[in-house]
This record gives sequence, C-alpha cells and structure tokens, in this order.
Amino acid sequence: MRSGTSVGANYRAVCRARSDREFVSKMNIVLEESDETLFWLEIIKEKMWVAKSELEIIWKEGNELTAIFVSSLKTVNNRINNKN
Repeated sequence: MRSGTSVGANYRAVCRARSDREFVSKMNIVLEESDETLFWLEIIKEKMWVAKSELEIIWKEGNELTAIFVSSLKTVNNRINNKN
C-alpha cells in the first residue's frame, strides 16, 4: 500500500515540474517507486497472501503505468537532447 501511494505522490510532484530536467529527475523517482511496487507485488504473489486473480489485475496495471513512465521519460529526454 505504501509503495503504491508513493508512486502517486511522486507523480503529483512530476506534474509540477518547472523544467524538462526537473521533470526527468522527478519522473525517475516515480519509475523507481513503480518498480519497487512491482517487486512487492511479486513477494505478495510468492507468499500467496492475496488471491492470484486479484494480483493479476494490479500487476497488469502496474506494468502499464511503468511503460507509460518509461515512454514519457524517453520523450522528454529526446527533447532535451535535441535542444543541444
């Protein structure tokens, strides 16, 4: 729960970034937190603390969000690199 809410809180900070470089810095934190959340979901799955069917939905959404974060980072990094 804490790990997942950290993604949301840090993403909110991303939305307030004042520059592309600040966006990248903050989005990298979001990406790390998202990956950590997926790690904890793996642990929960292995320990069978929650029904597999419930976890699959959350796991899929977590992977989709992670892919969106990676794509956003690539887009902004390309924009930064093309300015130079």
